[in-house]
Amino acid sequence: MHKPTHWRRLVGSFLPTDRRQRTIGSMALLALLLMIGSSGVMLMLAHAGMTAHEEAVQWWAAISVGGLMVMTAMVFSGWSARLPDPSLTMAQMAWTITSGAVAYVLAGNARGVVPAVLAMILFFGTFGLTLAQVVGIGAYALLTFVVAVAAAARFNAGTYGVVDTAYALMVLLVLGGSIALNLRIQSIRQRLRQQREALAQALAENRELAMRDELTGLLNRRAMVDLMLLEQRRCLRSGRPLLLALLDIDHFKPINDLHGHSTGDRALQAFTATVRASVRDTDVLARWGGEEFVLMLCDTRLDDGHELLERVRAAVAGLQVLHVPEAVHFTVSAGLAQHLPDETIEHTLERADQALYTAKALGRDRVAVAPGHRHTAASAGHARS
Repeated sequence: MHKPTHWRRLVGSFLPTDRRQRTIGSMALLALLLMIGSSGVMLMLAHAGMTAHEEAVQWWAAISVGGLMVMTAMVFSGWSARLPDPSLTMAQMAWTITSGAVAYVLAGNARGVVPAVLAMILFFGTFGLTLAQVVGIGAYALLTFVVAVAAAARFNAGTYGVVDTAYALMVLLVLGGSIALNLRIQSIRQRLRQQREALAQALAENRELAMRDELTGLLNRRAMVDLMLLEQRRCLRSGRPLLLALLDIDHFKPINDLHGHSTGDRALQAFTATVRASVRDTDVLARWGGEEFVLMLCDTRLDDGHELLERVRAAVAGLQVLHVPEAVHFTVSAGLAQHLPDETIEHTLERADQALYTAKALGRDRVAVAPGHRHTAASAGHARS
């Protein structure tokens, strides 16, 4: 990592510490420096006798620079943060456009330098304005310089000739071209913003699809594992109980064989809706694979978790799958285990799996609770129907 130079340290100590305020402040400072440079050019022309009124140019320079110094101080002090436009971009552009129009009148025969300054002013605020603000500031600039062109001939008390017409046309061309280009830039910015939003939405949808089971809309196995590991760490810190339950639909294979896979899909969706309606909002249900599901009960005592699973079992037993040719009923078996502080999530799931095997062996359509100690995964390879 490179150490900051003396210049960067000096600038860093001068600019605000807040990143957004720092950006706004640096832009305000740049606008002030540009105005100081433009005023220096006008003063040089006045000192060379190329303007009609040297004293008026001096007053113009003082007022123009002084106005932007006040706005810059407002930005740096944070006072402008309470305003709708905290960067004072519109105010600075209106001030510099008005200053440029006055300079056009005062510059006399040297007013050919004004269009370049005007273009710089209009481009300066392009990226900080909305489309409506670009149109508004462009209309204000056109109106202001129409007045300035009309006033220039009277103020300089000269004959309005071809050169004056050329200057006026050049100002109008610069204004028109700058406004058109600014509108084009705004259109590109809007399109890029829409593309970024569409990309962000697509990425969010892809992340959601990667975490969800397509059929049931539940978290998939991978996402559920991540969530269980996160909840495990929280429980270790807080000491809250954590329960894991494995739920398996009884005799699910005959449903697919007798009624078809579309009916089996509807059965899984109906089961999902029934379980979610029977548990709390804080409980998390995930599809573990096939007709097997995992339910995570956070901050729940073992007795309360067992009671909740009994409600789930009863609700599923009374469920009827709709939109199928003939009535389909099924039951669910569940194995419940409390996560122990000295074990992994995998071990807790193994104990819940053994409890589920017990519920199946006892006749299905029941809830079994794993003992509060570890067992070997003796049933890891058993088959379920």
